[in-house]
Amino acid sequence: MSIPKTMKALVAYSQTEYKLETAYPVPELGEGDVLIKVEACGICAGDAKAHHGAAMFWGDEVQPSWVRTPFIPGHEFFGEVVAFGPNFKGDIAIGDRVVSDQIVPCWECKFCKDGHYWMCQKHDIYGFQKEVNGGMAEYMKLPKGALIYKVDKSLPVEKAALIEPYACSKHAVDRGNVSNEDVVVVSGAGTLGLGMITYLRMKNPKKLVVMDMKDDRLELAKKFGADVVINPGKTDAVKAVMDMTDGYGCDVYIEATGHPSSVIQGLSAIRKLGRFVEFSVFGAPTTVDWSIIGDRKELDLLGAHLSPYCFQPVIDWITEGKLATEGVVTHQFSLDEWEKAFDMAGRGEGSLKVVLVP
Repeated sequence: MSIPKTMKALVAYSQTEYKLETAYPVPELGEGDVLIKVEACGICAGDAKAHHGAAMFWGDEVQPSWVRTPFIPGHEFFGEVVAFGPNFKGDIAIGDRVVSDQIVPCWECKFCKDGHYWMCQKHDIYGFQKEVNGGMAEYMKLPKGALIYKVDKSLPVEKAALIEPYACSKHAVDRGNVSNEDVVVVSGAGTLGLGMITYLRMKNPKKLVVMDMKDDRLELAKKFGADVVINPGKTDAVKAVMDMTDGYGCDVYIEATGHPSSVIQGLSAIRKLGRFVEFSVFGAPTTVDWSIIGDRKELDLLGAHLSPYCFQPVIDWITEGKLATEGVVTHQFSLDEWEKAFDMAGRGEGSLKVVLVP
């Protein structure tokens, strides 16, 4: 394959300037790098919130800026291997279809050395820093040290685009240590929540309750395996959970909305000694009474970040049809339509996973 010198790419130059470039340089490959031709790249809630200027990404008076401009967004990508840098070592070949873990570990810090590579101190994640540009472009470099996995070429875009988000969903559920005796609440039936639901169904909890403000998402949640669905805008969700648990509350609450009200709701709906898993990226700070977590309920409060050791099993399960995927990817847009795509992904009205196809 002849590789051009320039490409089409969406580039973030600042918090307020995202620009579609039509002649951006194709990445040059160094020692051990891989070049892929991007087939598709999903728009994550994190991408949309970065575009909207969320402090988590751009910094505020409390936290420093995390992004490094200019960068190409996008970490939910997959594509075809088209070139290798010098001395590449790995079991992939030209023409293979691949995905990569969102984070490119340094493999030198204490977290990388003890197996917790997803918490790498350097923390280079595709699509937020210029050194690890993302997949919203025609070509993309996977740097030396990246974790790369093969994907069957027969897998349609609508399924392959869910590998990264479903891997995140798996990790969040695993953090909750769910058993078949647990009543589990998943708050949020977006792409990540649906990934959690279909994976939770494999774990067969005693009861799987799903909450969302959108009835169409709740209908899909039922198809994916939810036992009970609740719209908190129409029903007293906390009372409903208490009624079905003899007044104790749920055993595990997984927060997957990124909205402060969902956190407060969860702290009320969960039982004493319960496990609260916080997964989301928030657009604004959340204030709660921390005495609920400590003195009143003695909760296990668990964070979930990225998808360590989850890509390969998720690729296998999606390929084998063990994880439900139908209806999750709702829209595909070209890079030229990125503004419309970001707007749709950010609003979440009439859409779930929105994908860009370079």
